[in-house]
Amino acid sequence: MRYAALVSYLGTPYSGWQRQVMGTGVQEKIEDALFALEGKHVNASAAGRTDAGVHARGQVVSFELGKEWRPDKLLLALNFHLPPDIAVLRAAKVLPAFDARRLALWREYRFFIWHGSALPPLLRGRVWWNRSTWDFDEVRKACTLYEGSHNFRAFCKTSECPDRPVRTIYKSYIRKKGNLCIFTVRGNAFLTNMVRIMAGNLHDVGRGRKNREQLKDLLKGENRAESGMTAPPEGLYLWKVSYGEGTPFGPYGVE
Repeated sequence: MRYAALVSYLGTPYSGWQRQVMGTGVQEKIEDALFALEGKHVNASAAGRTDAGVHARGQVVSFELGKEWRPDKLLLALNFHLPPDIAVLRAAKVLPAFDARRLALWREYRFFIWHGSALPPLLRGRVWWNRSTWDFDEVRKACTLYEGSHNFRAFCKTSECPDRPVRTIYKSYIRKKGNLCIFTVRGNAFLTNMVRIMAGNLHDVGRGRKNREQLKDLLKGENRAESGMTAPPEGLYLWKVSYGEGTPFGPYGVE
Protein backbone atom coordinates (compact mmCIF):
# COMPACT_ATOMS: atom_id res chain seq x y z
CA MET A 1 0.00 0.00 0.00
CA ARG A 2 1.29 3.46 -0.88
CA TYR A 3 0.91 6.40 1.48
CA ALA A 4 1.77 10.08 1.65
CA ALA A 5 2.33 12.26 4.68
CA LEU A 6 2.40 15.99 5.24
CA VAL A 7 5.36 16.63 7.53
CA SER A 8 6.37 19.65 9.60
CA TYR A 9 9.56 20.10 11.62
CA LEU A 10 11.89 22.48 13.35
CA GLY A 11 15.13 22.05 11.46
CA THR A 12 17.52 23.54 14.04
CA PRO A 13 19.02 20.24 15.30
CA TYR A 14 19.02 18.50 11.91
CA SER A 15 21.37 18.40 8.93
CA GLY A 16 18.51 19.07 6.52
CA TRP A 17 16.01 16.61 5.08
CA GLN A 18 18.38 14.09 3.53
CA ARG A 19 19.87 11.18 5.45
CA GLN A 20 23.50 12.04 6.27
CA VAL A 21 26.73 10.11 6.80
CA MET A 22 27.68 12.70 9.42
CA GLY A 23 24.88 14.32 11.37
CA THR A 24 21.19 13.49 11.47
CA GLY A 25 18.75 14.22 8.67
CA VAL A 26 14.97 14.42 9.11
CA GLN A 27 14.67 11.56 6.60
CA GLU A 28 16.46 9.29 9.06
CA LYS A 29 13.92 10.04 11.80
CA ILE A 30 10.97 9.48 9.46
CA GLU A 31 12.43 6.19 8.22
CA ASP A 32 13.16 5.11 11.80
CA ALA A 33 9.48 5.65 12.64
CA LEU A 34 8.44 3.68 9.56
CA PHE A 35 10.83 0.89 10.57
CA ALA A 36 9.10 0.73 13.96
CA LEU A 37 5.79 0.10 12.16
CA GLU A 38 7.01 -2.19 9.40
CA GLY A 39 9.86 -4.13 11.05
CA LYS A 40 12.16 -3.41 8.11
CA HIS A 41 13.64 -0.41 6.32
CA VAL A 42 11.16 1.72 4.40
CA ASN A 43 12.42 4.36 1.99
CA ALA A 44 10.78 7.79 2.29
CA SER A 45 10.82 10.02 -0.80
CA ALA A 46 10.30 13.74 -0.20
CA ALA A 47 9.50 16.79 -2.29
CA GLY A 48 11.98 19.58 -1.67
CA ARG A 49 15.23 19.10 0.17
CA THR A 50 16.12 21.45 3.00
CA ASP A 51 19.52 22.67 4.20
CA ALA A 52 20.81 22.13 7.71
CA GLY A 53 18.81 24.24 10.13
CA VAL A 54 15.95 24.97 7.71
CA HIS A 55 12.40 24.34 8.92
CA ALA A 56 9.35 22.88 7.17
CA ARG A 57 5.68 23.64 7.53
CA GLY A 58 4.44 21.41 4.71
CA GLN A 59 6.93 18.93 3.28
CA VAL A 60 5.35 15.96 1.52
CA VAL A 61 6.73 12.44 1.89
CA SER A 62 5.67 9.22 0.15
CA PHE A 63 6.40 5.60 1.10
CA GLU A 64 5.10 2.03 0.85
CA LEU A 65 3.96 -0.20 3.68
CA GLY A 66 3.25 -3.89 3.59
CA LYS A 67 -0.10 -3.70 5.34
CA GLU A 68 -3.08 -1.42 5.09
CA TRP A 69 -3.43 1.38 7.60
CA ARG A 70 -6.32 3.69 8.32
CA PRO A 71 -4.82 7.15 7.70
CA ASP A 72 -5.80 8.48 11.14
CA LYS A 73 -4.18 5.47 12.84
CA LEU A 74 -1.06 5.82 10.70
CA LEU A 75 -0.73 9.47 11.68
CA LEU A 76 -0.93 8.62 15.38
CA ALA A 77 1.49 5.71 15.07
CA LEU A 78 4.12 7.73 13.19
CA ASN A 79 3.92 10.64 15.61
CA PHE A 80 4.31 8.27 18.54
CA HIS A 81 7.70 7.22 17.17
CA LEU A 82 8.86 10.69 16.08
CA PRO A 83 10.71 13.24 18.24
CA PRO A 84 8.69 16.28 19.36
CA ASP A 85 10.32 18.59 16.81
CA ILE A 86 9.00 16.50 13.87
CA ALA A 87 5.30 15.84 13.28
CA VAL A 88 3.09 14.24 10.65
CA LEU A 89 0.17 16.63 10.18
CA ARG A 90 -1.75 14.49 7.70
CA ALA A 91 -1.51 10.97 6.29
CA ALA A 92 -3.44 9.51 3.36
CA LYS A 93 -3.55 6.59 0.99
CA VAL A 94 -2.34 7.51 -2.49
CA LEU A 95 -2.34 5.82 -5.86
CA PRO A 96 0.58 3.43 -6.55
CA ALA A 97 2.10 5.85 -9.06
CA PHE A 98 2.46 8.68 -6.54
CA ASP A 99 5.99 9.85 -5.82
CA ALA A 100 6.30 12.96 -3.67
CA ARG A 101 9.50 14.17 -5.33
CA ARG A 102 8.90 13.40 -9.02
CA LEU A 103 5.27 14.52 -9.26
CA ALA A 104 5.44 17.84 -7.40
CA LEU A 105 4.28 20.72 -9.60
CA TRP A 106 5.87 23.41 -7.45
CA ARG A 107 7.44 24.08 -4.09
CA GLU A 108 6.97 27.23 -2.05
CA TYR A 109 9.45 28.58 0.49
CA ARG A 110 8.99 31.47 2.88
CA PHE A 111 11.81 33.38 4.52
CA PHE A 112 10.96 35.22 7.75
CA ILE A 113 13.25 38.20 8.35
CA TRP A 114 13.19 40.34 11.49
CA HIS A 115 14.56 43.88 11.30
CA GLY A 116 15.20 45.61 14.59
CA SER A 117 17.74 46.29 17.29
CA ALA A 118 16.15 43.68 19.56
CA LEU A 119 14.75 40.23 18.84
CA PRO A 120 11.79 38.86 20.82
CA PRO A 121 13.12 35.70 22.52
CA LEU A 122 10.20 33.64 21.21
CA LEU A 123 11.45 34.27 17.65
CA ARG A 124 15.02 33.16 18.28
CA GLY A 125 15.90 30.38 15.85
CA ARG A 126 12.67 30.98 13.91
CA VAL A 127 13.64 34.11 11.92
CA TRP A 128 16.69 35.69 10.33
CA TRP A 129 17.53 38.54 12.69
CA ASN A 130 18.76 41.17 10.27
CA ARG A 131 19.92 44.33 12.02
CA SER A 132 20.30 46.31 8.77
CA THR A 133 17.79 48.89 7.56
CA TRP A 134 16.48 48.05 4.09
CA ASP A 135 15.04 50.23 1.38
CA PHE A 136 11.92 48.13 1.29
CA ASP A 137 10.56 49.63 -1.93
CA GLU A 138 13.76 48.64 -3.78
CA VAL A 139 13.65 45.14 -2.30
CA ARG A 140 10.02 44.73 -3.33
CA LYS A 141 10.85 45.69 -6.92
CA ALA A 142 13.91 43.42 -6.93
CA CYS A 143 11.81 40.42 -5.88
CA THR A 144 9.85 40.52 -9.13
CA LEU A 145 13.08 40.08 -11.15
CA TYR A 146 13.33 36.50 -9.90
CA GLU A 147 10.09 35.51 -11.63
CA GLY A 148 10.42 33.56 -14.86
CA SER A 149 13.01 31.07 -16.12
CA HIS A 150 16.60 32.06 -15.37
CA ASN A 151 20.07 30.59 -15.06
CA PHE A 152 20.54 30.47 -11.28
CA ARG A 153 24.22 29.48 -11.29
CA ALA A 154 25.04 32.52 -9.14
CA PHE A 155 22.43 31.36 -6.62
CA CYS A 156 23.72 27.84 -6.01
CA LYS A 157 26.39 26.39 -3.75
CA THR A 158 29.37 26.09 -6.12
CA SER A 159 30.30 22.50 -5.27
CA GLU A 160 26.73 21.29 -5.91
CA CYS A 161 25.78 23.31 -8.98
CA PRO A 162 24.41 21.13 -11.82
CA ASP A 163 25.38 21.48 -15.47
CA ARG A 164 21.99 23.02 -16.25
CA PRO A 165 21.07 25.40 -13.40
CA VAL A 166 17.97 26.84 -15.10
CA ARG A 167 14.92 27.00 -12.85
CA THR A 168 11.49 28.60 -13.22
CA ILE A 169 10.11 30.87 -10.51
CA TYR A 170 6.34 31.34 -10.61
CA LYS A 171 5.98 33.84 -7.76
CA SER A 172 8.41 36.03 -5.86
CA TYR A 173 7.29 38.79 -3.52
CA ILE A 174 7.91 40.27 -0.09
CA ARG A 175 5.52 41.58 2.53
CA LYS A 176 6.29 43.77 5.53
CA LYS A 177 4.47 44.25 8.80
CA GLY A 178 6.32 46.22 11.41
CA ASN A 179 9.77 44.71 11.90
CA LEU A 180 8.84 41.47 10.15
CA CYS A 181 9.40 40.82 6.43
CA ILE A 182 8.27 37.62 4.72
CA PHE A 183 9.94 36.74 1.42
CA THR A 184 7.85 34.18 -0.51
CA VAL A 185 9.18 32.31 -3.53
CA ARG A 186 7.44 29.56 -5.50
CA GLY A 187 9.14 27.55 -8.25
CA ASN A 188 9.24 24.27 -10.09
CA ALA A 189 12.49 23.24 -8.37
CA PHE A 190 15.37 24.76 -6.41
CA LEU A 191 19.15 24.44 -6.31
CA THR A 192 21.25 23.93 -3.17
CA ASN A 193 21.15 27.12 -1.03
CA MET A 194 19.16 28.86 -3.80
CA VAL A 195 16.50 30.59 -1.67
CA ARG A 196 19.05 31.59 0.96
CA ILE A 197 21.26 33.20 -1.71
CA MET A 198 18.24 34.90 -3.27
CA ALA A 199 17.55 36.40 0.17
CA GLY A 200 21.21 37.36 0.49
CA ASN A 201 21.03 39.34 -2.75
CA LEU A 202 17.87 41.09 -1.57
CA HIS A 203 19.88 42.05 1.50
CA ASP A 204 22.46 43.70 -0.78
CA VAL A 205 19.74 45.54 -2.71
CA GLY A 206 18.08 46.70 0.49
CA ARG A 207 21.33 48.18 1.79
CA GLY A 208 22.16 49.84 -1.53
CA ARG A 209 25.16 47.61 -2.23
CA LYS A 210 23.59 46.16 -5.35
CA ASN A 211 21.10 47.63 -7.81
CA ARG A 212 18.43 45.89 -9.84
CA GLU A 213 20.52 45.92 -13.02
CA GLN A 214 23.25 43.98 -11.23
CA LEU A 215 20.66 41.51 -10.01
CA LYS A 216 19.44 41.04 -13.60
CA ASP A 217 23.02 40.26 -14.66
CA LEU A 218 23.32 37.59 -11.97
CA LEU A 219 20.23 35.88 -13.40
CA LYS A 220 22.01 35.43 -16.73
CA GLY A 221 24.31 32.80 -15.25
CA GLU A 222 27.16 34.68 -13.61
CA ASN A 223 29.49 32.93 -11.18
CA ARG A 224 28.62 32.40 -7.54
CA ALA A 225 31.47 34.73 -6.51
CA GLU A 226 29.59 37.68 -8.06
CA SER A 227 26.50 36.98 -5.98
CA GLY A 228 25.44 37.89 -2.45
CA MET A 229 25.80 36.11 0.86
CA THR A 230 24.07 32.87 1.77
CA ALA A 231 21.51 34.01 4.32
CA PRO A 232 21.35 32.01 7.57
CA PRO A 233 19.00 29.02 7.61
CA GLU A 234 16.90 29.68 10.68
CA GLY A 235 14.37 31.98 9.00
CA LEU A 236 13.67 29.70 6.04
CA TYR A 237 10.66 27.36 5.82
CA LEU A 238 9.60 24.87 3.17
CA TRP A 239 6.04 26.12 3.24
CA LYS A 240 3.99 24.14 0.75
CA VAL A 241 4.20 21.60 -2.08
CA SER A 242 1.50 21.31 -4.76
CA TYR A 243 0.33 18.35 -6.82
CA GLY A 244 -2.67 20.02 -8.42
CA GLU A 245 -6.33 20.12 -7.58
CA GLY A 246 -8.21 17.75 -5.34
CA THR A 247 -6.72 16.39 -2.13
CA PRO A 248 -3.54 17.82 -0.52
CA PHE A 249 -1.73 15.27 -2.69
CA GLY A 250 -3.49 16.29 -5.87
CA PRO A 251 -5.33 13.79 -8.07
CA TYR A 252 -3.18 11.00 -6.60
CA GLY A 253 -4.87 11.07 -3.20
CA VAL A 254 -7.33 8.40 -2.19
CA GLU A 255 -9.88 9.58 0.37
